[in-house]
Amino acid sequence: MNNKKDIRWKQRFENFNKAYQTFWRILDIEEPNEAERMGLVQAFEIVFELSWKTVKDYLFEQGFQEKSPRGVLKQAFQNGIIVDGHSWIDALQNRNETVHIYDEEMAKKIDNKIRTIYAPIIRDLYFYLKKEYDNE
Repeated sequence: MNNKKDIRWKQRFENFNKAYQTFWRILDIEEPNEAERMGLVQAFEIVFELSWKTVKDYLFEQGFQEKSPRGVLKQAFQNGIIVDGHSWIDALQNRNETVHIYDEEMAKKIDNKIRTIYAPIIRDLYFYLKKEYDNE
């Protein structure tokens, strides 16, 4: 670890890694009940938050100063860190809306998006960052 910036993104990745592992354990539940579905939504909120913040710190190490989630995601797309920029922006919007989920039908809709769209893009980012983490 060369300097404080380098340490910061790696520390953040370690937290992201823990949240990612929990997120995938919950995703393995094929037919979740209401409580498990709400757990998945909460795990998504946490892993999404740590994903963009890890990228923010990683980009900072490379000299970029983006601070907002949207700005970080756009810069990550431009740098080839993420591939599907539109899905990440959609995930950001849905993450902001998950605090307003009050009924089972809304929870089922976000559950479906998490499983079919967001989990794969988070997985891709995880493996990109893990490779960078392991190579340093």
